[in-house]
Amino acid sequence: MDKAQIESVVEAVLFAHGEPIGAAKLAAALELPQPLVEQALAGLRARYQKPESGLCLLHLGEHWQLATKNECGPWVAKALESRRAAPLTPAALETLTVIAYNQPVSRAFIEQVRGVDSSSSVSGLLEKGLIEEAGRLDLPGRPVSFRTTDHFLRVFGLSCLADLPPLHESEEEAAAGEGSK
Repeated sequence: MDKAQIESVVEAVLFAHGEPIGAAKLAAALELPQPLVEQALAGLRARYQKPESGLCLLHLGEHWQLATKNECGPWVAKALESRRAAPLTPAALETLTVIAYNQPVSRAFIEQVRGVDSSSSVSGLLEKGLIEEAGRLDLPGRPVSFRTTDHFLRVFGLSCLADLPPLHESEEEAAAGEGSK
């Protein structure tokens, strides 16, 4: 396959897959070396960055996903007659924050931090696909641990967890804030 054919096949797989997929998995599925697939991904990303394209290629950590550009959202939503998802409750946002900054975490850890039962919030976040089970912790009772998903990154416009805002201001920012008072 030449470069154009590889881009075409990668594009077709991304479109058909619908969910984020890693370059290694793409390469294995296409029986191609990973560097060739990564070159194709870079080519597609450059093509979609042109103003005449309604698509974009999202890079979510180690995964890639074909998506529509934000500016096309109103028309896509209208065409799909999609209803706006219910916003997250303050309790769900608080639970999601605890998970995002401390993952993987158990439900007991979440409840210890929040000080209240978090079963409902965790269930709702699982249903929305914002969190997933991350295995079992090596603690008594082997509790299930939770982590955020690629869907979480997409919803909040993050490329990776390192893009989360800092929890505490740095010492320099704190000192600068005190000096201006």
